[in-house]
Amino acid sequence: MKKRITVLIGILSLFLLLAGCNQLKQPITPESTGIWNQYIVYPLSWVLKEVAHMLGGSYGWSLIVVTILIRLVILPLMVKQTRNAKAMQVLQPEIKKLKEKYSSKDQKTQQKLQQETMALFQKHGVNPMAGCFPLLIQMPILIGFYHAISRTSEIAQDNFLWFDLGVKDPYYILPIVAGITTFIQQKMTMAGTEQNPQMAMMTWMMPIMIVVFAFNFPAALSLYWVVGNIFMIVQTYFIKGPDLKKETVAGKAGGAKK
Repeated sequence: MKKRITVLIGILSLFLLLAGCNQLKQPITPESTGIWNQYIVYPLSWVLKEVAHMLGGSYGWSLIVVTILIRLVILPLMVKQTRNAKAMQVLQPEIKKLKEKYSSKDQKTQQKLQQETMALFQKHGVNPMAGCFPLLIQMPILIGFYHAISRTSEIAQDNFLWFDLGVKDPYYILPIVAGITTFIQQKMTMAGTEQNPQMAMMTWMMPIMIVVFAFNFPAALSLYWVVGNIFMIVQTYFIKGPDLKKETVAGKAGGAKK
């Protein structure tokens, strides 16, 4: 069930991204049509413009402030998702025992396994789908913000620090920082969890993909990734602080034994 939901979320995210891909080069305006444009992309673009106006016309600072505001808005969802994932991790030994107990592949045995597993979840107050719903809410917002940045023409015409927001970072500093912060954020997120080879590979693949994209995308998007990653690193540190410390101590102890 969980795998199916994960696949559904992936398909939905891809659909939302591709739904507006053919419009990425079309400026977003009040006249833009379609539910995606009218209710997600344009309102976010409007917020970026208004915040820039309040900050003296700086779209760089506006992008930073709005990115943080959006992350704060969805923070309760992220906290709920993290806590649910932690609860599921605690139950993994019990779930493993149930799978070993009902290892037969016949239908009745598998039905019994599902019943026992759901009873275990209910006993500990854990909802296996609770970690998926926050993602379903977050993805349209984050992808819509990505589109708002790409399609707000005023952003492309502004500059910030050493770079123009509408073109690639000339020194490639932002793409490299985006890759490094993505790697740190992924390592912290997966700390204290049982990793399979595919997840471990994603820890490296995601930063590489971000760097490749950032090399070819306007600096405004790289700035968005960097700010979002830094926020996630701080957020993860405060939410999973005890787990991160335990993993560090365990790693040092393992190294000492070797």
